[in-house]
Amino acid sequence: MCAHRSPSAVGTRLTCVASLIAPSILSADFAHLADEAAAVSGGGGADWLHVDVMDNHFVPNLTLGLPVVKSLRAATDLPLDCHLMIDDPDRWAVGFAEAGAYNVTVHAEAVADPVSMALDLRAAGAKAGLSLKPGTDLDDWVEVLRDYDTLLIMTVEPGFGGQSFMPEMMDKVRRARTMVQTGHLTVVVQVDGGINADTIAIAAEAGADCFVAGSAVYDAQDPLAAVRALRRTVER
Repeated sequence: MCAHRSPSAVGTRLTCVASLIAPSILSADFAHLADEAAAVSGGGGADWLHVDVMDNHFVPNLTLGLPVVKSLRAATDLPLDCHLMIDDPDRWAVGFAEAGAYNVTVHAEAVADPVSMALDLRAAGAKAGLSLKPGTDLDDWVEVLRDYDTLLIMTVEPGFGGQSFMPEMMDKVRRARTMVQTGHLTVVVQVDGGINADTIAIAAEAGADCFVAGSAVYDAQDPLAAVRALRRTVER
């Protein structure tokens, strides 16, 4: 299964080596984010740390922004995977790349110039990701995705953690995986929403290779053990 790209080679398309687990700090304790990042670090732990940025406009929720991302960058060595659920990402996204985010994902439904957005993110030192809401057709974005490194397929409606996984999104994942296998796309296929010990197996079988998990990790007594367990499920 295709996934991991070395953080030391930003701006290049590299051979993949393993699946990625990206715990979402949306489910973490915001008063202790440095500790929560450390809780999923270590052997067999998180590959990326997923950071959900919401503006209460594009989605009906308000979370954290660029100052917190800058603080997190200084507090952890984990690559930051910033998912921008915001209006006008053309204005704001590059700032997250400049702050040291490894991957910055914008929404297809919000970005005005997706091709320029991808180029700008890479020029600023980050991978470029494009996210599709459940109702957004993958086929409408295939050409644009040739300029991106990550495709984030939402398996819930964006805006809140703890929602139920939408298995009907697996058709979109399968089609994306087919396009990667046939060389039409060279993206990491990421899923986000309702990922837990049961649903991660469904998503992996459909062809996802990067898995965002929030409550399944941070509601566990031992977050690092939870990440390792998710990884074992994917590997099986």
